[in-house]
Amino acid sequence: MEAHKPLYGQRAVFPTTASDDPRNSCDPLGFPRADFYQIRYEQFIQNDREIVLLYEYEKRWRSIWLDRELPKPDEVPGARWYGYSVGKWIDDNTLDVQTIGIVGEPKAWLDETGRPISDQAKIEEQFHRVDLNDMEWTVTIDDPVMYTKPWIAMNKFPMKLQPKDLDIWTKYQEEMICSPSEVKAYNESIGSNEEGTGDSK
Repeated sequence: MEAHKPLYGQRAVFPTTASDDPRNSCDPLGFPRADFYQIRYEQFIQNDREIVLLYEYEKRWRSIWLDRELPKPDEVPGARWYGYSVGKWIDDNTLDVQTIGIVGEPKAWLDETGRPISDQAKIEEQFHRVDLNDMEWTVTIDDPVMYTKPWIAMNKFPMKLQPKDLDIWTKYQEEMICSPSEVKAYNESIGSNEEGTGDSK
């Protein structure tokens, strides 16, 4: 963690200083960082086999499989930016999701403050429907390589059902995609001219 140079948090560096956040090179945020990234709109689409979670930032998605068991860590077919997720209904209102096989250090951080995460992490999420319009989201991190014990990163985060006609990718009338050409143009006109420095929009 001490080696990371984040743009946010207690150890933040100035945007004109060389931040080494993997996001700056337009790599995917990865999981579970996408859950915490400046909490944004998310959309859930479900069929008989899976729930697809759509993230507003970068137009990314991940599958939560409902028709299978979580594989053993050595059976996951390679590390994935958004991991391999399997969900089971605990009751009519609570979905428990286990995720393994994520991309970790040095390609991905846990969050914007530079907390580390390894490819050995196991993430548990619980989505609990409180009533027709409200849901609570809890995320627990279990990473024996980076942390001494499992810890709750997000506890009963409140989510509210949005209108059916909401398009999460046009809510702010702009796409939220990390484009290397736009990062370069920004750095040349506003940010630092040094390679890999400056903040991107």
